Amino acid sequence: MQHDEVIWQVIRHKHCSYMAKIETGIFCRNPYNVTGICNRSSCPLANSRYATIREHESVFYLYMKTIERAHMPKNLWERVKLPRNYEKALETIDKHLLYWPKLLQHKIKQRLTKMTQMRIRMRKLALKTREKIMTTPRRDKKRESRREEKAIKAAVLDKAIETELLERLKKGIYGDIYNYPELEWNKVLDEEKQVAEGVEEQEEEEPEIEYVEGYEELEEEEDMEDFSGFPSNGSGFDDDDELDSGDEEEDDDVEEQVVIHKKGKRDSRKADDVGKSKKKKRVVVEVEQEDGDVRQTLKTAH
Repeated sequence: MQHDEVIWQVIRHKHCSYMAKIETGIFCRNPYNVTGICNRSSCPLANSRYATIREHESVFYLYMKTIERAHMPKNLWERVKLPRNYEKALETIDKHLLYWPKLLQHKIKQRLTKMTQMRIRMRKLALKTREKIMTTPRRDKKRESRREEKAIKAAVLDKAIETELLERLKKGIYGDIYNYPELEWNKVLDEEKQVAEGVEEQEEEEPEIEYVEGYEELEEEEDMEDFSGFPSNGSGFDDDDELDSGDEEEDDDVEEQVVIHKKGKRDSRKADDVGKSKKKKRVVVEVEQEDGDVRQTLKTAH
């Protein structure tokens, strides 16, 4: 026969495997305990009429124990599934614990409230993305570092072999052998196309703009125009020869001094700026003899 007071005295003052004593208090680790505190009203072992709430696979169940089933440990606890709605779950608790102590009903409803709030928080945290700190063993780090070194060496070797084979193939060392790797050859062709496109883009660049002097040809043309006013050998000097032919026959020792006066290029430019309103350019030929008696002047204009 079960006696609750005797059981409590033994558990409380001698030994209980579910008791946990810490600085803040004494707690109970029994999964059927309603409050988790080790006291007379909350102990599931020292109360023959007891009820609690437990969770299985996100479903809440109401567990009830009575003195009539104390002799059958297999069927000691009666389990009732609670609905997911909080208000309906409270109604179910009131229905099954109608004649039970009010203190026990209040504790069970508090446990249901706390468990419902905990489930809501768990759902919210599951939706959030949080950083998860994980530790890796030192042995795994060393293994990964060795594998990386080996992979780098293999990649360098493969690249060197690939470049050497492609260079030999371009030089025609292998002749008409065409069973070379297709992927590597396509990669080389793509690189050559990119290089050719880069050269074409450089050729299509706009030419540089240079600034040079543009008055040299104009000055040469003006100089030629200035010299075009001089008389030719057959025009003005023929008349001079006819005038002086008599004097040359009489005295062969007469010295002739010819002075040619010509207006400069600056004067001509100034005349052009004024509107060419002044007189035209002319050539004056003066002939003087030693006797000073004869003086001839020849004027030509164009």
